[in-house]
Amino acid sequence: MFTVAWWYLLATQISVLYAIFIDISGVYAALVLCVAQVVHFGIEDKSFLSFSCQVRFVLAALFLTAWYEPLGWILWIPAIGLTARLTVNYCLLARLMSLLPWNRKQPLTWALVQKTLFSPPVQGRPLPALNSDN
Repeated sequence: MFTVAWWYLLATQISVLYAIFIDISGVYAALVLCVAQVVHFGIEDKSFLSFSCQVRFVLAALFLTAWYEPLGWILWIPAIGLTARLTVNYCLLARLMSLLPWNRKQPLTWALVQKTLFSPPVQGRPLPALNSDN
């Protein structure tokens, strides 16, 4: 359960909570951690377009958006999402991104959306939209 990815996400969560409750400068740390994760997983996956990198790119984009002070409330989105990912291994961002056309291996149907969003998280099993065996 406590993989390198989990520790990266924990550090990112701490940075986000710091940014929300103490000082917005925590966004800098969260952004640096996201970039480090993109580099790490891009090298590990041998592609900076891998699914794990895509999720980190979107997370970094949320942090960049929250940098603009009137949109600072956006930090609550990754704060809630990271809490779910760290505690129960459910990542809504990854599930939604798995439904994008370049990530899924089957036609987009209501049944696939339901299965992707509502299936329980299982370590090591791909999301339904990423799996062509469904």
